[in-house]
Amino acid sequence: MNLENITDLVCGSPWELVWLAPLLPLLAAAGIALRMLLGHDKGDLAEPLTARLAVLAAFLSLLVLLRIDLAVLQSGLPGQVRTADWLSSGSMSIAVSFTLDALSLAFATLVALISTLTLMFSRSYLHREIGFHRFFMAMSLFVSGMLLIVLAGNVVLAFVGWELAGVSSWMLIGYAYQRPTATGNALRAILSNRVGDAGFMLGISLALIWLGSVEWSAILQTQHMGTLSSGLLALGFVVAALAKSGQIPFSPWIARALEGPTPSSAIFYGALMVHAGVYLLIRLEPLLRHAPALMSLIAIIGLLTALYGYFSGLTQTDVKSALMFATTTQVGLMFFACGMGWFTLAAWHMGLHASWRAWQFLASPAYMHLIGNSTRPAPAWLRNKTRFYTAALQRFWLENLGDALLVRPTQQLARDVRNLDDNIVSRLVGMPKSAVVPAFIRASGEDMNRDQTARGSGLAGSFLQWVAQKLHDFESRLLFQGNDGHLSRILAQVGEYLLAVEGLLTQPRYMLMLVMATLVVIL
Repeated sequence: MNLENITDLVCGSPWELVWLAPLLPLLAAAGIALRMLLGHDKGDLAEPLTARLAVLAAFLSLLVLLRIDLAVLQSGLPGQVRTADWLSSGSMSIAVSFTLDALSLAFATLVALISTLTLMFSRSYLHREIGFHRFFMAMSLFVSGMLLIVLAGNVVLAFVGWELAGVSSWMLIGYAYQRPTATGNALRAILSNRVGDAGFMLGISLALIWLGSVEWSAILQTQHMGTLSSGLLALGFVVAALAKSGQIPFSPWIARALEGPTPSSAIFYGALMVHAGVYLLIRLEPLLRHAPALMSLIAIIGLLTALYGYFSGLTQTDVKSALMFATTTQVGLMFFACGMGWFTLAAWHMGLHASWRAWQFLASPAYMHLIGNSTRPAPAWLRNKTRFYTAALQRFWLENLGDALLVRPTQQLARDVRNLDDNIVSRLVGMPKSAVVPAFIRASGEDMNRDQTARGSGLAGSFLQWVAQKLHDFESRLLFQGNDGHLSRILAQVGEYLLAVEGLLTQPRYMLMLVMATLVVIL
């Protein structure tokens, strides 16, 4: 991309500036990260600049989108906008392109507006928090990712935004990383979303193999595809949508994601990211209409998720959990609408619910003071059905199932890899065992022989241990003995002679003689 292309983009049509919308928050995240690396994140005086960077970037993105909206009202929708070539290999070509239609522009403007308001709210809410700068960096990454998801003209660029939103979500769920609960919930979230990411990559691969293009315009033209091909191509994206929006069987992770600060819960799981899956289904409408069996499956999953969220929400006693299960119910109804073919209804539901739920989450810290009463108990009809009430209270044991299928196997795999590294790899390369490294022994307070070196294993380790022992003996028995050491006395005498020579050289006559001798040698 040369200077002329950049000039054309800046000075051309308003919609050719659309690339600035996701880029500005990304630059803000990079700027905040640079300030953290340079140590400019200490004290209260460092907070305003960080907050201003994040808020200003989101607000400028909003202005860019409003300018495009105004131009569209005057000139009509431009559709696909190609700004630059990204990657080209053989017959495969991936461009930096954007889709500017009614769906993308409406939801992108809503994303930028809610993000700006949430970031402004966070300036005071996160004041003097230890992770203040880290929070705003992750939030800026998220805003950039969500705008890419909504505006991307091809599935590869959308996947980049998908991953940015996912990694920022993981960072903020584990915001209080010193708490095992926070890190455990972050692990649940990232593992569940990795399943969805695998589905997304499957869809990208099938699009490249079958269609030779990753542009949305090419994928959604299904007149040359049969029912089975359309269903298989859409299936990968549907799995990604189910995972990102917390639909059954991926529902448990999203309730645990509330471990992060309230503003991130509002923008991630109340207003924006939880609707990314719904947006993806609405974008896939032409493809899904050619796969009626898949649409039926989406409708069934959406209905089951809505029931799961409703009954589990009746047993919640804290505000954020109740709101989260209410969100799960509403998003499940959106999936049900998409499965029934009511995509326009799902789009309106998504926009209205995002606006309303964002306000509710941001106001949730004040609800306890506003209400002034104790939490409303579960309905009597539910409490009287002991088994069903227990199931709802336990969230129908989906969390236990997710832990058994994803979390615990991953943790066991990590332990197995560590054991392999300690017991096999370390011995093969001759590294010392961690249990007998002197530094660890000193830290544990155990007594050890001062003349003992680290023990090695294997041929290489044994040889290195022998060399280390010999050098250690030379150092401790010859160099660092007291005044009785023979070598120590010799070195002390040599040192005295050198000090005497140095003292003579500092006198002018000897310095002059040294200079003259040097000139004679040179000449």
